Amino acid sequence: MATATVAAKPLTSYRKYWAQRFGPAPFLPMSRAEMDALGWDECDIILVTGDAYIDHPSFGMALVGRLLEAQGFRVGMISQPDWHSSDDFKRLGKPKLFFGITAGNMDSMVNRYTSDRKIRSDDAYTPDAAPDRRPDRAVIVYSQRAREAFPDVPLVIGGIEASLRRIAHYDYWSDKVRRSILPHSKADLLLFGNAERALVDLAHRLAHGEKIGDIRDLRGTAFMVPHGWLPGPEWAEADSTTVDTPGAVHAHPDPYAMEADKQASAKVGAGETAIVRIVSKAERLAKTKQARAHTSIRLPSYEQVRDDPVLYAHASRTFHLESNPGNARALVQAHGEDTSRRDLWLNPPPIPLTTEEMDHVFGLPYARAPHPAYGDARIPAWEMIRFSINIMRGCFGGCTFCSITEHEGRIIQSRSEASILQEIEDIRDKTPGFTGVISDLGGPTANMYRMACKDPKIESSCRRLSCVYPGICENLNTDHAPLISVYRKARALPGIKKILISSGLRYDLAVRSPEYVKELVTHHVGGYLKIAPEHTQEGPLSKMMKPGIGAYERFKQMFDKFSKEAGKEQYLIPYFIAAHPGTTDEDMLELALWLKRNGFRLDQVQTFLPTPLAIATAMWHTEKNPLRKVTADSEGVAVVRGGRQRKLHKAFLRYHDAENWPLLREALRAMGRADLIGPGKKHLIPAWQPAGTGTSSLPRRQTAHADRRPQKSAPAPRRTTPAAPAKPGKGAPVRRHPDVPRHPLSRRKGG
Repeated sequence: MATATVAAKPLTSYRKYWAQRFGPAPFLPMSRAEMDALGWDECDIILVTGDAYIDHPSFGMALVGRLLEAQGFRVGMISQPDWHSSDDFKRLGKPKLFFGITAGNMDSMVNRYTSDRKIRSDDAYTPDAAPDRRPDRAVIVYSQRAREAFPDVPLVIGGIEASLRRIAHYDYWSDKVRRSILPHSKADLLLFGNAERALVDLAHRLAHGEKIGDIRDLRGTAFMVPHGWLPGPEWAEADSTTVDTPGAVHAHPDPYAMEADKQASAKVGAGETAIVRIVSKAERLAKTKQARAHTSIRLPSYEQVRDDPVLYAHASRTFHLESNPGNARALVQAHGEDTSRRDLWLNPPPIPLTTEEMDHVFGLPYARAPHPAYGDARIPAWEMIRFSINIMRGCFGGCTFCSITEHEGRIIQSRSEASILQEIEDIRDKTPGFTGVISDLGGPTANMYRMACKDPKIESSCRRLSCVYPGICENLNTDHAPLISVYRKARALPGIKKILISSGLRYDLAVRSPEYVKELVTHHVGGYLKIAPEHTQEGPLSKMMKPGIGAYERFKQMFDKFSKEAGKEQYLIPYFIAAHPGTTDEDMLELALWLKRNGFRLDQVQTFLPTPLAIATAMWHTEKNPLRKVTADSEGVAVVRGGRQRKLHKAFLRYHDAENWPLLREALRAMGRADLIGPGKKHLIPAWQPAGTGTSSLPRRQTAHADRRPQKSAPAPRRTTPAAPAKPGKGAPVRRHPDVPRHPLSRRKGG
């Protein structure tokens, strides 16, 4: 899916606010001294973020800050404030319109904790990677402190942490279902997804005197209302069981008890004739469409999903079925009981940006550097993206463990060729240290640029969770020609020596275009190319919504063929995930045997991390499969919960590490596969143990957890970085990839 048919007001069509006379700031001010130098007596909007302020479109607060500045507003920045009191939230004074609050480019819990719930030793988004510069659940804490500082200033929360926690959700770190982040933060409004449209409209409406409590019609927003509230008399409410019946778990009131119709029917006495009007098909369709646009879907309440795993899985399924901007309806979820009950109201998702709007957002006057206040401090996330380009956003892959679906959506939003080439020239001419190598032209995936549904009508009515699973949809345009054109023009620019592709490749799409694979392999691979099969077995793959390993094999054949033709020695770096829902010990054993047959020795190991709202998280929490109709006796999902079994699944991925051999021997014997223990090539691990190894409770290479490194894709631990397969007599080098989100409001998926 690429464009929605619902009309939206262009970002550039608003009349600019009066403060445009001040012009753009070199950097958005972080101190009163900077405000004074700009001639400002106050800020119209103050943004609070848990990240260091880097004025670059790959960082969320910089993007929305420059976007609001372009609308004429004076925007200040409070970066990584001291949250122990409200003092630091007063440093720029009182904002005229509102506080905008985010945890940063990552969920604060994912940022601070590994998948084993251990505290990370560094933070890629902080100067010198210093840890502990943001609180747990940063959006809630920052909102509380901002409210303490200025009780009467509207609070607007957004970014990935708020977006992924907008309804009741399972929280892995507390191991319980938590309420929506809105009542916890006591914010006035939550913006979810790519929030440019809602943010710009909100700022102008507040500037014109509207009260934030009266703004209830913005797509991509959520807010709390009295229980039973509806926007107007034309609105109706339907129970979520009308979208997908969860089975006889709890008795639900009939939302279609038509008392008025029954009374009207009763008035027609015996022998009387009721007049029936014939309605045309066009009129019926128009009426149905109008009724749908004014219908909200009531999800099971927070208390219900907290107490009933089946209803949680049902709510997850309903939530995802109502995620297409072209046909999604408003969602409602009650929080609280008796007199304290209130409703969480979610308007439909935002309309994706057009190419012209994407160009506008990415073409704003970013300084493309960290704020000077950081001096010479090293910020790892900045170092990873300073020479890379984001060419698109969104992903129609629908991988269940990835949060792009919940946050950016499935519709691809692409920049124009001219905009991309201009940014490359800006990097070449303005970024210190540039050596002529662009480290990436990509996005959530490397090769979905300009891909779209062939028919806008089909797109606007589609309810599929993925355009490429279980197979590639016949209505999907998979033409790689626009991307090939970008690659060729980019590398032809003067001063550009090399264009690398570091974003994860969707190889099941790539094999449809041998020309693209040849172009990629011949010119844009720096020795290694990362792709993500994730697993080899159908059980876990079906729960991930990923293609079978056969697609990987077909791509590998093409990769090897074109590498040989180009006279290059290049390697594929496949990533795998351990302990994903639906994975058994036998599945991991088969994956380990596949790795050994193909000569892979994984360097870093990633274990499944349940992130809020993801479908795989619903599987992990409920042991049900929301990809199908959910009932009390519907399909169950195998889940790896215990620490020992999670260690075992990671150990299978690192079968070559002697630290893991005792655990693997014990498991193989218990599985009846002792035949795999021995010294031969047919064996997985040897029977002997090197001195000084196999004594730690956790494998040595895994204590320094791979997901501590800055991540370009989803920050959740979900990738593995293996060494390239070694050729006989020659050890292939090991390369680790630091992953950093390419877009400020997204979690990169990487194929």
